[in-house]
Amino acid sequence: MIPVTHSPAVAAALKAGRPVVALESTIITHGMPWPHNVETARRVEAAVRAEGAEPATIAVLQGVIHAGLEDDQLEAMGAASGFLKLSRADLGYAVARRMNGSTTVAATMIAADRAGIRVFATGGIGGVHRGAEKTYDISADLHELARTPVCVVCAGAKAILDLPKTLETLETLGVPVVGFGTDEFPAFWSRSSGLPAPLRLDEPADIAALIRARQDLRLDGGVLVGNPIPPGDEIAAGEINPAIAAAIAEADALGVSGKALTPFLLSRMLELTEGRSLVANIALVENNARLAARIAAAL
Repeated sequence: MIPVTHSPAVAAALKAGRPVVALESTIITHGMPWPHNVETARRVEAAVRAEGAEPATIAVLQGVIHAGLEDDQLEAMGAASGFLKLSRADLGYAVARRMNGSTTVAATMIAADRAGIRVFATGGIGGVHRGAEKTYDISADLHELARTPVCVVCAGAKAILDLPKTLETLETLGVPVVGFGTDEFPAFWSRSSGLPAPLRLDEPADIAALIRARQDLRLDGGVLVGNPIPPGDEIAAGEINPAIAAAIAEADALGVSGKALTPFLLSRMLELTEGRSLVANIALVENNARLAARIAAAL
């Protein structure tokens, strides 16, 4: 028996055939400082509900995969320390050891699929890290997109990554990458990366049709939707790139690597941009949640 428990609200929505959107929990424990993490989680859930869908924030609590959290659980996660950052490799470990863990994109996709949820909203996916030709640091998110049938709505890959190599890897893995209303792949805090989006669709119903077509063709994996941050909330690439370069140089000098690297870089970006990166992050996650709810409704 798969150890997944649905919150009453998520269970009721799935039983009634209403749209449900999965949300990750790493943003709560590793992505944002207290109290912005809990405030953002609540705002994102509210954005999903405003579009007529039910949010299902996913986390592992004492070894049980939860699809949907109560407000007191969100609050406790936000203030807690020691939560594991879970991906495919260690999700089973946390379940077996009855541990607490927050879910990355890869682990959230797995849990959403097991819970019967087909659409997932996040901020930005992981990808190929800069210098990967030396470190081989490539996020498990990319391979998960190639194998697990969940649509992931994001604002592109995190801009701290090597975006050209990330897109090349997604192409090699056969993952459809869709620019929503744009011909460019978005760059997380910035609307433009200068890189073409392989595919473009302008309506949630068209994305739903793509998902159905892939199911009918028995194609493995999910669909990645790149949804640009709203124009008024972005930090232009020319402005954000020097801060990214400085944060990466610091991480290299300190020897930060592995699972600690992305939280370190995001924390430094918060300081280097004097909080603007956090404001943009919150805006883009909410924007993605709204689109994911519309796609879920179209399905």
